[in-house]
Amino acid sequence: MFQQLKAWAASVAILVLAGFAAGSRAQQTPQAGAGAQPAAVAQPGAAPQSTDPDRLSDSPTEFTSTAHRFRVTPIKGLSRPFSIAFLPDGNMLVTERAGRLRIVRNGVVDPRPIAGVPEVLDQRLKGLQDIALHPRFTENRLIYFTYYKLKPGEKDVATATLARARWDGGAALSDVKDIFVSDAWCATPSAARIAFDRDGRTLFMAIGVPIRLNRANTAQPEDSQNPANHAGKVLRLNDDGTVPPDNPFVGRAGYRPEIFALGIRNSLGLFVHPQTGDLWEHENGPMGGDEINIIKAGKNYGWPVVSYGRAYSGDPTGDNSGPLTTEHNQPGMEAPFLFWVPSIAPSGFLYYTGERFEGWKGNLFVGGMRGTMLQRIVLNPKGFPITRETMLTELKQRIRDVRQGPDGLIYLLTDENHGAILKLEPLLKN
Repeated sequence: MFQQLKAWAASVAILVLAGFAAGSRAQQTPQAGAGAQPAAVAQPGAAPQSTDPDRLSDSPTEFTSTAHRFRVTPIKGLSRPFSIAFLPDGNMLVTERAGRLRIVRNGVVDPRPIAGVPEVLDQRLKGLQDIALHPRFTENRLIYFTYYKLKPGEKDVATATLARARWDGGAALSDVKDIFVSDAWCATPSAARIAFDRDGRTLFMAIGVPIRLNRANTAQPEDSQNPANHAGKVLRLNDDGTVPPDNPFVGRAGYRPEIFALGIRNSLGLFVHPQTGDLWEHENGPMGGDEINIIKAGKNYGWPVVSYGRAYSGDPTGDNSGPLTTEHNQPGMEAPFLFWVPSIAPSGFLYYTGERFEGWKGNLFVGGMRGTMLQRIVLNPKGFPITRETMLTELKQRIRDVRQGPDGLIYLLTDENHGAILKLEPLLKN
């Protein structure tokens, strides 16, 4: 399969050379010293621009959904935040893509970042990304985070890296260590989400490479089907970064043993279902074709062979961003649980289990960056989607992360230079 993909990829090489410059401009913040760029239509997940105004009110705002009236209260003081982790006392750790780790105490962002985060490559939607507490954090004080580690000798090539550190609540991390460095070296956009399994000993890590770039020794979308590479995969690791012996491809020639599933484009939402234990994932499609998948061990989820999306250019296939075929399914590849056309550029993913929003219990929540929305997905008693409700578009905020707090409320992060936490609270019924 992978050799066939290499042949198909060669057929679009000329389009990639011509198309990447325009495509990448729409996907990244111009770097310091770069000349003036022509105006471009922002693509799904495009980074906020430095000249963007603060569009978010400082005051709480009330909203009405089909199930609840609720209030949204902003907590400001962040810049391009990516992920939230709740501490046992209800305070929050928040990552910012530039490489800063913030503590939010009693609803106030500490202006001093926590020291000790490794240097990150903050280009093309990479930087410092996800964060999670070890399930036994109260005992071991360990936190885990993903970031993009610069390749020696390069200025714009980095790879998804999982780091572990100890934090005692003070001003700095200690015992900071890279416990897993992937081989998905790329000069294009990429995301790395993590989620601990219910066993408390293993975790999943999704690594995406959605854009083609004709550059040697860098990961390409076709690597999503290459079992000898970490790019475009969901990985399963022990909490020390080693390989669990029961991973599906352990001992199989030509396969990286960390691989749990293949055919992933760029995952920006990942959680382990609190009731079933299944791993749920969503990923950005190209133009259309955002997906939700329930990830099973050893399965192939199709990218870039099949997709419900097309290239950013509008072409059905090829270019620097499209799938290799016009097919939606092929034998041996899993169909999505749900997909979006057009794209909303999903980021952040929650299955709500709290008691504060009784009408939302058992619903999925997905942030939308391109759609500047929070989308609620209602499931029927058999677990199939029946309704989607779009909320918060009036705020005009790209939603990067969606979490349930220990207080049963819902918290969002906005993907903005003037970033914020949005706290959702139910209002009393009339």
